[in-house]
Amino acid sequence: MRTKLVMGNWKMHGNLQTNEVLLARLLAGWGEGRAAGLAVCVPTPYLAQTQNLLRGSAIGWGAQNVSKHLSGAYTGEVSASMLLDFGCQYVLIGHSERRAIYGETDSVAAAKFSAALSAGLIPVLCVGETLVERESGVTEEVIARQLDAVLELAGTQGFGRAVVAYEPVWAIGTGKTASPEQAQAVHANIRQRLAEHDAHLAAKLQLLYGGSVKASNAAELFAMPDIDGALVGGASLVAEEFLAIGQAACA
Repeated sequence: MRTKLVMGNWKMHGNLQTNEVLLARLLAGWGEGRAAGLAVCVPTPYLAQTQNLLRGSAIGWGAQNVSKHLSGAYTGEVSASMLLDFGCQYVLIGHSERRAIYGETDSVAAAKFSAALSAGLIPVLCVGETLVERESGVTEEVIARQLDAVLELAGTQGFGRAVVAYEPVWAIGTGKTASPEQAQAVHANIRQRLAEHDAHLAAKLQLLYGGSVKASNAAELFAMPDIDGALVGGASLVAEEFLAIGQAACA
């Protein structure tokens, strides 16, 4: 039985004051012993604040990006070891915004995935197709390419210490959501593709859905057999909404 995980991606939002209020509300509403995990991935400048406020709690935290390099003359980059200094457990890899806006390729995502693994972080590999790709009927091919790049570099066992998040690009921040059946079909395909390499590992892998997840649609999504939680964007900035999604994962 896979434990469900609800992870918030704050993107480039927040400040010290609003973060403190949000995290305090999450702490008040989410205690030990829950049937699902809850975590937040915050902007790098707020990792110290997040660590200080969440340390010792039932809520995990992570970063939104990491360098593929261990250290060196890479101005503006943040290494995996630096993230560990701030208690990070997770790091997002290959988010669609990193791919689309900053030109991150499958090979770059794979290198970052490997760097995160090597440092002891849990990489959350984001995969997904654009609207044009979905309408062209190549969703499976796109996701296979994204997965294969990581498989080639990190091997099948790399996924034994990772999470995969399916985020249809056309449903991120648009208010559109893949139907539970659409999302389930892609999740099942991801699990099956990895099962071709290691069935036991694939059966244990947490697969999250990300794409305009809200309290109103979370339960229906989580009822699908291969959807093990959510990567939540805007709704993770509203404590009551995020907690409600987390609660739906516990049902």
